[in-house]
Amino acid sequence: MLSDKNTVSAQDVAERAGVSRSAVSRVFTPGASVSAAMRARVMKAAQELGYHVNHLARGLVRNRSGIVCLIVSEMATPYRASLVRSLTQHLQEAGKIAMLINTDRSDNSVSAALQQAINFRADASIILSGMPDRTITRQCYQHGQRIILINRDEALPGSLNIDLDAASAAATAVQAFQRAGCRHLAFANSLAGTPSLLKREAAFVAEAQRAGLSVVVERFGTTSYESGQILAHRLLTRAQRPDAVFCVTDLMACGLMDEARQRFALRVPQDLCLIGYDNIAQAGWTSYNLTTFAQPVEQFARDAVQWLQHEEAQENTPRHDDQQHHRRVYQADVVWRDSVRGG
Repeated sequence: MLSDKNTVSAQDVAERAGVSRSAVSRVFTPGASVSAAMRARVMKAAQELGYHVNHLARGLVRNRSGIVCLIVSEMATPYRASLVRSLTQHLQEAGKIAMLINTDRSDNSVSAALQQAINFRADASIILSGMPDRTITRQCYQHGQRIILINRDEALPGSLNIDLDAASAAATAVQAFQRAGCRHLAFANSLAGTPSLLKREAAFVAEAQRAGLSVVVERFGTTSYESGQILAHRLLTRAQRPDAVFCVTDLMACGLMDEARQRFALRVPQDLCLIGYDNIAQAGWTSYNLTTFAQPVEQFARDAVQWLQHEEAQENTPRHDDQQHHRRVYQADVVWRDSVRGG
């Protein structure tokens, strides 16, 4: 037996198993044709020798590393954490390696991390929100990576955009407030200014106006619990206090609800109706019981990885749509709880 496992090669495995070098390669190639008996002999020899496939070297030969960058902002928020969890799970199941780049800082660390990913020849990048600067997306694209954009508005040739139908959620929210007898509506947003958050705001204001209702819009800070608390003060100290608030995220809704109850002694939903967005775990906690819209996180992750696999499988096939921009729009289904009267 070879003493240094680092020197074990596929040829060593072939000799131990009494098969050809190409047979070893087929055993370790997903989907390759090989008999059960052959597979068993090769795997037994590989285990005895401590052989492991060098996927990086194999990938470089095929001009594919298997690395997918996840470019993330506000990673500590519950929604983003759930999306990262789902994506990494589906990537791992597909045999991919997830490389995480946190874009919350504005110094050179983000550029350095991105350059490192490029140096490792990452195959693709998934941009998880509208926060990361557009130059990051362009840099990934210019280095030949496949690009998946979640809740962003760039339209790059050959990329995939995953987006939500803001209009249908807005219509559902306005109708719910109307059924509850609410007449003074508000929208609580952050100052992040991302395309998805602005779409939610614009769609809600437009839908309310069609229903003959006015909307007060307040924006502050990041999409955090603390921002929701501050927005509660701004909204609930107005001369005409709103009786219904649509919050751009659940996390902000939780902060706003706690502040409304503790500082203003308001009852939810008797005095104030609230709707959030994202369906984070906390929204279902007994203390909140928040009506919200559920982003289909699992479907995002599954479809994103399947799209990458499909594009890889087709890369050597002549196609006419390589420069097309692919877009998929999903519904955020309402989850009815107790923060809206009559919901």
